[in-house]
Amino acid sequence: MASGDDDDPIIQEVDLHNLCSHCFEHFPLQYPVRPASMSYENVTHLAARIKPKQQKVELEVAMDTMSPNYCGSKGEQIALNVDGTSSEDSNVYSTKMMDKQTFSSIQATTNTSRYAAAVFHKGELHLTPLQGILQMRPSFTYLDKADTKHREREAANEAGDSSQDEAEEDVKQITVRFSRPESEQARQRRIQSYEFLQKKQAEEPWVHLHYHGVKDGRSEHERQYLYCQAMDTAENTELVKTPREYLSMLMPPLAEEKVAKPMGPSNVLSMAQLRTLPLGEQVKMLMKNVKVMPFANLMGLLASGTDSTAVLRCIQQVALLVQGNWVVKSDVLYPKNTCSSHSGVPAEVLCRGRDFVMWRFTSERTLMRKEVAAIIKLPPEDVKDLLEQMSVPRLNRGWEFLLPTDHDFVRKHPDVAQRQHMLWLGIQSKLEKVFNFSKDDFVPKKDAQMEPVHISGDQRLKTAKENARENQSAMQRELDARRLKASRNTASSGESAAPLQVKQEPMSDSEEPMDTSGPLTNGSLNGYPNSTSPASDPHNGHTHAFTPELQDFVRSTFRKHYVLCLSEVKRLFNLHLASLPTGHSVYGHVTDRMLQETILQSQCRQILVPFPPQSNAAADEQKVFGLWESGETFDKHRQVLFEIFMKNYRVRRNVIQTRLTQELGDAVTKTDVDRLLKECCMSLGGMWYLKGTVPS
Repeated sequence: MASGDDDDPIIQEVDLHNLCSHCFEHFPLQYPVRPASMSYENVTHLAARIKPKQQKVELEVAMDTMSPNYCGSKGEQIALNVDGTSSEDSNVYSTKMMDKQTFSSIQATTNTSRYAAAVFHKGELHLTPLQGILQMRPSFTYLDKADTKHREREAANEAGDSSQDEAEEDVKQITVRFSRPESEQARQRRIQSYEFLQKKQAEEPWVHLHYHGVKDGRSEHERQYLYCQAMDTAENTELVKTPREYLSMLMPPLAEEKVAKPMGPSNVLSMAQLRTLPLGEQVKMLMKNVKVMPFANLMGLLASGTDSTAVLRCIQQVALLVQGNWVVKSDVLYPKNTCSSHSGVPAEVLCRGRDFVMWRFTSERTLMRKEVAAIIKLPPEDVKDLLEQMSVPRLNRGWEFLLPTDHDFVRKHPDVAQRQHMLWLGIQSKLEKVFNFSKDDFVPKKDAQMEPVHISGDQRLKTAKENARENQSAMQRELDARRLKASRNTASSGESAAPLQVKQEPMSDSEEPMDTSGPLTNGSLNGYPNSTSPASDPHNGHTHAFTPELQDFVRSTFRKHYVLCLSEVKRLFNLHLASLPTGHSVYGHVTDRMLQETILQSQCRQILVPFPPQSNAAADEQKVFGLWESGETFDKHRQVLFEIFMKNYRVRRNVIQTRLTQELGDAVTKTDVDRLLKECCMSLGGMWYLKGTVPS
């Protein structure tokens, strides 16, 4: 031994007895959420069960409902949410009150070969190997049951209503596929999937146990097995080792310290195991699991002190920059020789489709799924999967990119942003060849709104005069034809034609006109109609205040949608204008006020919905209009509904049904209520809102 032994003398020698590891199975239970001074020893244990193969234990303990710290009303509410109002044997809480709590175990460590339970008895130390160390934590599975009950009640309440998801065609094409023989690679992926592991774990039955307290007689009897029973036999030679062998057993070489990975889903990442990997692998695994992440969040997940420059080098190998955020590359998610789990589409085709979606998000915040599917031509399941990886659906706006634009990263790292921009240009050129499109086919909406082209008044007037001279003959022929038609109508009716009253609306600085003229190539400059527009005056900028064509559009739109906010009417009107041939618009320059007046003159009324103060709806979104009279008997139903929403921002279905019965009698059927809600309302969280007023 070393020369320092004289300074550290041995004061006592203790005999050590090591029990054989295969005699008994010992699982110490830890309660990390409570201090040792607040044990559960004096709490009544109602049930205990175990799954031996999974080393999973559950304990049910009673709760003191008479304690001053117990909220009786909250306990009753939880029991009501979980079990409902019915009285059945399968109820979780038989007393109609949350009177028990369940603890479920997790493994504290995956390798217990170096842990043992020690008992010091009569000058001897007895060691018992441990098969597992379990931590008992409160289980909240009752909340899942409450959510299930809530969804069942909501589904029953909304029976007969159509889904309010993204609009799809009524007629859907059905593709019939025959299952192919499962390859070995696909079988391995299925076995490692989370669903398969959950199914295998659920197959193991629970073994019910009897709980015995620390001072119970059975517990005292079992504790005797912690002492070595054969201390004098010659068979106990497990510790007869040389000093070097014993030291090697206590401190094994590093090469032998290989910890078996715990059985878990392939898509679940352990941070402890992650930090044992090289930096490049850490970044790749994180991006593969998260898919979309800001650079600041990535640095927070890595170990403290990690060099940001090294991380930037690594992340550019596995991800691309989209709106200042990093999105994992497609070939990382879909390696070669793999295929889609939904449709069996090869990985190369999926990568091209996903790159197209990512490229579109570099210039736009929202995408429409139908537009994307029409170009990349993938099955609907794969298109939805691609969009869900990097965006979320928004009501009436399509799919919005998952994260806000990270301007800070672009400002701090302009060289990286420029390099990524050049990389996207190369990807764009490849996509144009594959999908046969041009970048001009996708003009970002935000550019048209946030960055308008400013043209001076002199330039606008000069352009209008040039267009007027070029199209003078065509306009004159159209004007003569209109006059001839008007004179024939006047002659046939036998009445003298009254002079045409043109309402002129001078543009004020405070009124923002509605852009109904489309981009510059559709015959307008900066949103103002040019001289080729038959309903405009190129010299004074005034327009007709009211046109029959505009009223026809409003009437047909409201007979189809019944309830619309002003912003939605403007959007539909712009879409209608875009579908017209260039230069053939008969609407002229339509302002917001003109559009509202036309709506009110088309058998519609404004529904003064009392929006809450915290609502983030824009001014145009708070102007809600509904079809009041259409000549149908169902008008009375809509009028009653609109009166309800003039007093309430949101209501429940039973309130609407009760009010309809009071106003229209018992003739109101469930089918009438279903039709009314489908035409005019949308559902969210068990409450009904008028269309266009659902909070985003």
